[in-house]
Amino acid sequence: MVKVHPNTPPHAAQAVDVSGARNEFVSFQVVVNGNDTGASNVRASFPGVTGPGGTLGGEDLTLYREAYLNITQTSTPDVATGQWPDGLIPDVDEIAHEKRSAFPFNVPAHESRTVWIDVHVPAGEAVGDYQGQVAITADSGFSATVPVTLHVLPATLPSTSSLASAFLIFSGNVCRAHTGSDCLSTTVRDDLLAKYQRMALDHRFTITNIDYPGSDWSAFDAKYGPFLDGHADTRLQGAKATSVQYYTWPRDVSHYKAWADHLREKGWLDRGFDYTGDEPPYGISYADIATRAKVVREGAPDLRTLVTTTLAAADQNGVTDDIDTLVPVVNFIDGVTAPFLGDQRSLYDGWLQNPTKRLWLYQSCMSHGCGYGSNAAGNVNGAGWPSYMVDASSARNRAMQWTAYLEGATGELYYETANMLPTAWTNQYSFNGNGDGTLFYPGTPGKIGGKTDVPVPSMRLKYLRMGMQDYEWLKLVSDAGDPDFAQTVARGLIPKASAVSDEGSAFETARRQLEQRYVELTQAVVVPPTNPPTYPPTTQTPPGDGGTPQEPLTSSPSLPNGPEKPLLAFGGCSSSGATGAAPLFGVLLALVFEGRRRKKKAR
Repeated sequence: MVKVHPNTPPHAAQAVDVSGARNEFVSFQVVVNGNDTGASNVRASFPGVTGPGGTLGGEDLTLYREAYLNITQTSTPDVATGQWPDGLIPDVDEIAHEKRSAFPFNVPAHESRTVWIDVHVPAGEAVGDYQGQVAITADSGFSATVPVTLHVLPATLPSTSSLASAFLIFSGNVCRAHTGSDCLSTTVRDDLLAKYQRMALDHRFTITNIDYPGSDWSAFDAKYGPFLDGHADTRLQGAKATSVQYYTWPRDVSHYKAWADHLREKGWLDRGFDYTGDEPPYGISYADIATRAKVVREGAPDLRTLVTTTLAAADQNGVTDDIDTLVPVVNFIDGVTAPFLGDQRSLYDGWLQNPTKRLWLYQSCMSHGCGYGSNAAGNVNGAGWPSYMVDASSARNRAMQWTAYLEGATGELYYETANMLPTAWTNQYSFNGNGDGTLFYPGTPGKIGGKTDVPVPSMRLKYLRMGMQDYEWLKLVSDAGDPDFAQTVARGLIPKASAVSDEGSAFETARRQLEQRYVELTQAVVVPPTNPPTYPPTTQTPPGDGGTPQEPLTSSPSLPNGPEKPLLAFGGCSSSGATGAAPLFGVLLALVFEGRRRKKKAR
């Protein structure tokens, strides 16, 4: 839960101590600091961990090198420009399974570079403690090891997310990022989009508008069916898309009927929806919402209509009965200014008594301010909204799903995931935010090595997945018999939607509480960590070339016996031995658990 910048100093610690359920992804970071001399050709390896179920390794492990995005204009005035970690270049990618260019890398003197490690705990893994070590090597004979303990808990997370989602993607941007053209060849386009969908499902959300022609059902079924049926080649075995969007033109009765009939025949209609209107009265008029909904009802009466608006606005404009899924922006469900001051959730209770109605949420540029002084909810009274911006804290990247749980929302919408994909490695500034609508990077061979184009995850995808997994833990505790405890933990972490703390360690404390409570409720026997990790302060005010560290961390520990000794520090806990004839650098391991923007008009 620390975003490590080049000038982030290391913490003193001893070892990695993490826990997770079966079928959960657990993550941590190993940070290499160059000390006085720098380091060249640094490599990391991690064969896995061994425990009651044997060795957990192979394709269940992914190592990445964190790449930096140079931010020259910040999303909010309170953060600094400079190098922000976000893109994750894999050692061996999780889609094509090809060797990529994560390692080796160099570390300049007095700077840090970071390795991100994902561990997927198999669904059938035996419960208990697993041990292993990460090896760090560099030129001049340096080597060091980082001990890792993974506690596999007696719980299993579902492959298909309990929180539904509809994250959109514009295929033209995907094509331009990978091919330099608009992908007139549907084969090329469809292959790329399928890879992005796979990566999305493995991060527990659904890309919902992959546009296959509705007239050719055999092609539609072949391309999209595996994602809806849970047969796609995902790491989360059996993961299913939680939504499928009507994405066929024209919008007429006959096309809606044919589309809904086919989804019904295949057993997918319960996840289908029509994006009937976006942000009225700006994206669409309320009169047009009524007209479109009428066409949907005539052609497909059991297909849900979805509109991004509030219940109050729908009531005032007479379209409430035309909407099945209301999606207010998070700033309007628990706001900081009138007419949405305070938690508005109770106003939806009567409407939700109808079992066909759904409440989803979305985040937008309002989380950081759609323009300085223009509907800038993110800059009001120090508000800290959930945010997918690169230069927002890891905690805010992880907070949306906790907020959805607190507000009783059953789904999340996000308007775009490839908005700035063609320039993602150098510039993602859009709608006044860095990363607004861009959650992936284009993994072209020229950028990451290998032979095959693949999507590359951002760190924000990892934090999003952590939030999705946190949601599952909240649900596990609630379903096991203590919904009040789950609600109390969540509300303690996020007292209101605008008050997400930048303290990343608070999320880890909350997760540990949920894990322990679930074990108590299920009376499962599990040995607690013998040395539970402590988490350093992570309240961030970001970097820059010469800027302040993003999260003011504890001060860098002094080197034993002067700078000629290597420093091993592992952000929470510490230190095994380091050997080598010419000690070069320190190693910091910062511990983390794996845990729409819509364009708002000035008003």
